[in-house]
Amino acid sequence: MHMTRYIFIAGGVMSGVGKGVATASIGKILLSKGFTVSAVKIDPYINVDAGTMNPLEHGEVFVTDDGTESDQDLGNYERFLGRSFSKVNYMTTGNVYDTVIKRERNLEYKGKCVEVVPHIPLEVISRIKDAGKQDKADFVLIEIGGTVGEYQNMLFLEAARMMQASSPEQVFFVMVSYLPIPSSIGEQKTKPTQTAVRTLNEAGVRPDMIIARSELPVDRPRKEKISLSCNIPIDHVISAPDVDFIYEIPVNFDKEDVGGKILRKFGLKDTKKDMKEWKAMVQKVRSLTKTVKIGIVGKYFEIGDFTLMDSYLSVIEAIKHAAWAENYKPEITWLSAQQYEKNSKALQGLKQFDGIIVPGGFGSRGSEGKINAIGYCRKQNIPFFGLCLGLQLAVIEFARNVAGIIKANSREFTEKGDLVIDVLPEQKILLKEKKYGGTMRLGAYACSLQKGSRAYQAYKKSDIQERHRHRYEINNVYKERLEEKGMVFSGINKERGLVEIGELPNHPFFMGTQFHPELKSRPLLPHPLFVAFMKAATK
Repeated sequence: MHMTRYIFIAGGVMSGVGKGVATASIGKILLSKGFTVSAVKIDPYINVDAGTMNPLEHGEVFVTDDGTESDQDLGNYERFLGRSFSKVNYMTTGNVYDTVIKRERNLEYKGKCVEVVPHIPLEVISRIKDAGKQDKADFVLIEIGGTVGEYQNMLFLEAARMMQASSPEQVFFVMVSYLPIPSSIGEQKTKPTQTAVRTLNEAGVRPDMIIARSELPVDRPRKEKISLSCNIPIDHVISAPDVDFIYEIPVNFDKEDVGGKILRKFGLKDTKKDMKEWKAMVQKVRSLTKTVKIGIVGKYFEIGDFTLMDSYLSVIEAIKHAAWAENYKPEITWLSAQQYEKNSKALQGLKQFDGIIVPGGFGSRGSEGKINAIGYCRKQNIPFFGLCLGLQLAVIEFARNVAGIIKANSREFTEKGDLVIDVLPEQKILLKEKKYGGTMRLGAYACSLQKGSRAYQAYKKSDIQERHRHRYEINNVYKERLEEKGMVFSGINKERGLVEIGELPNHPFFMGTQFHPELKSRPLLPHPLFVAFMKAATK
């Protein structure tokens, strides 16, 4: 009989220590050893999904094929494991409670008093097991968001404790913890990790492995200290120093035999396979010397005095994958859209870049600056790639400055003028009733490509499926006028007659997509449109 094993990954000391990439890396190693792997992300928020979370605080919203708006860690799982996930792989406190309350209302608990414990942890366990069943997985990795000391994580740790209590031979615990090096002291401190483990013990859970994150490798004396005070074998304290790029992490874990140690704990045979293709990719990236300069014109990266790249995580990774495939090292620069609104001199700074990307986003802030930047790229023959909102703004710019539709705009920003970007008729009704939940095109949709177009040349096929997350569409009323002036709508969703791709033929590279191609890019399989953009940028 097939048995699924469950590996829980929790964090200690602080958030942002890299639990997501640690989870993905463990998965990658187990996958390379011939096992089937699934992964689940638990977000301790009351939000029912990640769609309403602020990208500045929470990072980007990662959309799956089935339209689930999830945490960015699902993107890491997909990139490392080279496969797609769905709604069964993501849960929040909000959607767990929502399910339990709906089931209670439907009398599915047969008149029992429904309580937070055990009914919430039981629902969590049932979802974790569903993820394993769906994939017939040998391993399900479960990442618990935040850190162990947080009150909102208690129910998830309780679910983990219950699973371990009922089947100890099927459950393994990993804690990813941080070892700070205070500059005034100059040595790695283990005390915060010891405290975090004690907090985990209070929840009835003992870690089987500690991944010790730090600026520098963890030395033997520190490993001994952690082993002794946290009650785990010394060889289960794994050193995880900062790396230049995340794809090195599975290679580092492999050197410490993380996979072998987990398999031995479960009494499984270790097939000594290594990750040949992955290691070759890491080796290649380390040796690249030529650089390509890419500018991203966006607005979701200033939070106080800090620059937060997580808002555009998949875009950054897709740029890297494509650049590496073309044997270049990308130099990515953040360009704030607002600087291009009033200052036309600032636009000349775009000339120093080999290519410009305008990513997705919501709301009018910075939109006129982006439109000016797009116009500059169009006129100066700078390779341009627009994603979602990036396509819509490129259409507005072209409509105003080439097609003579001077008052061209989007319903997202105004009700006046020529709305070349608009919502679908059925969405108008929903928006009027303030039912925002049903007004987005989410998940994978089919797109047919025009033969001979640049998009067709990139994909080398005429039918594709790509993932969406947007509310506004190109208004077909204006389509012919734009085409007459030279814009080619090379990708169409035939079911609804909706524009998916717009491009300009007589330009080194000028393209926008209504979908988010970055969501499907993988380090070993870069996205064809990003590769086409990169080819133009490196010319």
